[in-house]
Amino acid sequence: MNIDYSYIFNLPPFSLDKDEKHKLYEEILYELQKHHSGNCFQYNKLCSLLGNNPALPVRLFKEYDLKSISKDEIYKVMTSSGTTGQTVSKIYLDRETSARQAKALNKIVSDFTGKTRLPMLIIDSNKVLKDRNMFSARGAGILGFSMLGRDMTYALDENMNLNLTVIDEFCQKYEGQAVLMFGFTFMVWEHFYKPLSKMGHRLDLAGTLIHGGGWKKLASEAVNPEEFINGLKMVTNADKVLNYYGMVEQTGSIFMECEYGHLHASVFSDIDILRAEDFTAADVGEKGIIKVTSLLPTSYPGHILLSEDEGILEGVDDCPCGRKGKYFKVCGRMQGAEIRGCSDTYERR
Repeated sequence: MNIDYSYIFNLPPFSLDKDEKHKLYEEILYELQKHHSGNCFQYNKLCSLLGNNPALPVRLFKEYDLKSISKDEIYKVMTSSGTTGQTVSKIYLDRETSARQAKALNKIVSDFTGKTRLPMLIIDSNKVLKDRNMFSARGAGILGFSMLGRDMTYALDENMNLNLTVIDEFCQKYEGQAVLMFGFTFMVWEHFYKPLSKMGHRLDLAGTLIHGGGWKKLASEAVNPEEFINGLKMVTNADKVLNYYGMVEQTGSIFMECEYGHLHASVFSDIDILRAEDFTAADVGEKGIIKVTSLLPTSYPGHILLSEDEGILEGVDDCPCGRKGKYFKVCGRMQGAEIRGCSDTYERR
């Protein structure tokens, strides 16, 4: 496989315009197609039926063990989020793919938060990190983002209740300093914002709060993104509240939200919006199915995936934030698709 990942990682994460990115992706996707076809029997069979580099429905990872490595090369297995009774996806990683995904996540998020590792408040419980060899998308998300900070402190106890003593100690320790906060959307609202708001307790946590993992439960409570941002800024004193879009099948190459509310594709990933009736490319402003592409996975054929989400491409290379590449918004799950976001599938136990 002839892919120069050192070149890709030396690029600023939002530096390629449309034509530059197209040329880079043509070359690398050709190499990934050859690699996965030669090392994954099921993928090779799909290519023979559908043509080179087909977009695999994410649901296939629930039904088949899709991997391009031997059993001995498996470093960890990640599972997708799923409600009770659902079959979960299994994503097989070798050390190289895992390291590549972690490095890409760091590069992408650092473009929004800066390169300095900040004190980090994780709005979750540390009980989710159990088996490090096989863990859920929620655990993988916490572990991945925790590498961006230091002095990781968990805001919730094992019963998902607010641990005010720990939080207040964190606030006092880093008073007047920028911090990084991370959590999954519904849990941040339900287990962090609501209790703080009810008590009238305002924290002094200047910095950035990053959240992701699904809006469905909040939509059912009539909580919109603007209300979410304003609520969290009110109880934490955060300067920025940023969302991200991603999935366990393409860990690392997430799409971060900029200060103008747009989700951005980095050099490590791309996005296309497809019309449901014929899978042709939708126009800017037209709703369709989200197809995601990542240059990172070599241990499993997850480089081109058809999601179960709908979205709208909002523009290319011209976001007011100055970042090049496509930017878009997510409209929600397709009708009839399973709920699978880290937040949306959380159940109180």
